[in-house]
Amino acid sequence: MLEDHTTTAPSPTEWPTAYPQGYAVVDVETTGLARDDRIISAAVYRLDARGEVEDHWYTLVNPERDPGPVWIHGLTSEVLEGAPLFQDVAEEFAARLDGRVLVAHNAVFDWQMIAREYARAQREAPVRQRLCTIALSKELGLPLPNHKLESLAAHFGVVQQRAHHALDDARVLAEAFRPSLRAAAAGGVRLPLLECRPLTEWSDRPAPRIGQQASGPGGGYGGGYGGYRPGSWRPSRKRPACPYPNPGRYEDGKRLKQGMRVAFSGDTSVERELLEDRATEAGLHVATSLSRVTSLLVTNDPESGTSKVVKARQFGTPVVDEAAFGQLLRDVESAEE
Repeated sequence: MLEDHTTTAPSPTEWPTAYPQGYAVVDVETTGLARDDRIISAAVYRLDARGEVEDHWYTLVNPERDPGPVWIHGLTSEVLEGAPLFQDVAEEFAARLDGRVLVAHNAVFDWQMIAREYARAQREAPVRQRLCTIALSKELGLPLPNHKLESLAAHFGVVQQRAHHALDDARVLAEAFRPSLRAAAAGGVRLPLLECRPLTEWSDRPAPRIGQQASGPGGGYGGGYGGYRPGSWRPSRKRPACPYPNPGRYEDGKRLKQGMRVAFSGDTSVERELLEDRATEAGLHVATSLSRVTSLLVTNDPESGTSKVVKARQFGTPVVDEAAFGQLLRDVESAEE
């Protein structure tokens, strides 16, 4: 583990009183993206109310299973075998999150991974709100070519030294978050804070033990990098029929409206069932297939050749990614409006 302390002078900017008092900029590397994948390294940069670095912390974590895509994160079975288990670092990790807003790039993914690890350890992560830097960059209208961390870093002139290394990714994000936060404060922008709901129970399926390492991009990555697997902690159920008529297609720059038909394609950071639940609760119709009357397709890979993506191109169906859809869900127009 590594810890360091850095302090700098506070910004003289007039600061919104409603902004949080502290942030924990987090990055985790994992064995994969699915619900039963594990954290293999974690880093936290603690920032004060104005985004100045207070300290940072980093640890490896023994996932007790196949480490996944070594060609991406570089962490082999041999390196991780002597690392602490998550339950051994859970208390120190929690101390660095406690009372702060969790900040991450595609924050829902990092939060879900952290929440699951704490549930396995029969504990709760002390996090009540998260802030996604993808969502913040959209609120600020930053002219980014895409939502990658490297693009956000380049916009603010932050040099990335070791991509997919938790400590360096967290450092890069902390350095990019500070000017983002100041720009938001100067412009009176409301921060896109979302609630974090800890998991309270967990059940894992058997997975390859550490030492049974994947050999390359084609194999052993927990069923596929980003693969979705049905959860065992929530019972499956038939969704109720949407009570609102379909108002038509979603239009870019406008709000979703209750009754719109939304289809999903490909892997999602939030478990698919949970994402569909949120859509249903907002009054949207979750469609299992895509047709000419589908209002919107949600996919993180619009260039894939899935049948839904192909049909969306044919029909001219609007397409947004998961992060954008999450923001749209925050303000769905009533069917009566």
